[in-house]
Amino acid sequence: MTNQPQTPAETHRAVQEHYGKYARETGSCCGGSDIQNKFYPREILKGIPADVANFSAGSGDPISMAKLKPGESVLDLGSGGGLDCFVAARQVGESGRVIGVDMTAEMLVRARSKAVELNLTNVEFREGLLENLPVVDSSIDVIISNCVINLSPDKPQVFKEMFRVLKSGGRIAVSDPVSNNPMSKDTSTTDEKWCGCTAGALSRQEYISQLDKVGFRDILVVADIEVVTNMVDGGQIPLPEGVSREQLLNDLNNLDSLDRLITIPYRITASKPKSN
Repeated sequence: MTNQPQTPAETHRAVQEHYGKYARETGSCCGGSDIQNKFYPREILKGIPADVANFSAGSGDPISMAKLKPGESVLDLGSGGGLDCFVAARQVGESGRVIGVDMTAEMLVRARSKAVELNLTNVEFREGLLENLPVVDSSIDVIISNCVINLSPDKPQVFKEMFRVLKSGGRIAVSDPVSNNPMSKDTSTTDEKWCGCTAGALSRQEYISQLDKVGFRDILVVADIEVVTNMVDGGQIPLPEGVSREQLLNDLNNLDSLDRLITIPYRITASKPKSN
């Protein structure tokens, strides 16, 4: 096991290798393809084949947060196997469009194949980096993302790109791991921890500050306690060693005063101000 990659290119390669392997070998990085996807309300996944619905590397439900409307244009950052894109495509309808961007070849192959199987003609998948999105300026109504932004080696650049491609008045709906305190710069980090969505997480205040700096407004960064408890109860993630369920719930409800570092999914929403 190596130390955390030192350059953006090395980080991207580590993430590509990690999630390319998942695409080839399993359906979910949070427990395997036999684990039922419980991030979403049942009605959202109605009609989605099980091999698509359970192929997820996500940490929450950005679709419900996004409150998509017919005719809207949607961009999914780190679209993976395509699940969020497919659900979004059904919600925006034929008059809308959905673009998924991912840098992992195996994920793109799978997503494009499943789009054909599902006969979805209003969704497309583009190869690219979050730090340099293959999307034109001011063309997107809504950006969604599910447990991906934390993997970027240059999050300020990702936020700049998000702001660039959004239309005036556009909005973001993101599920992403967030820590209760900033990561220490001298903390020992491995590829596995980075790719496992823990070592690259921003703190809540860092997330708010960086979104605000590029111009986003109406910023909300809220701990998704329901998702964490559902994942623990469903066996998707284990309880920390020596921690009871009751203690975990107490910790989750007192994140700001918790001494130990904890990283869990958060719901992140914000909007791009309307032009005058």
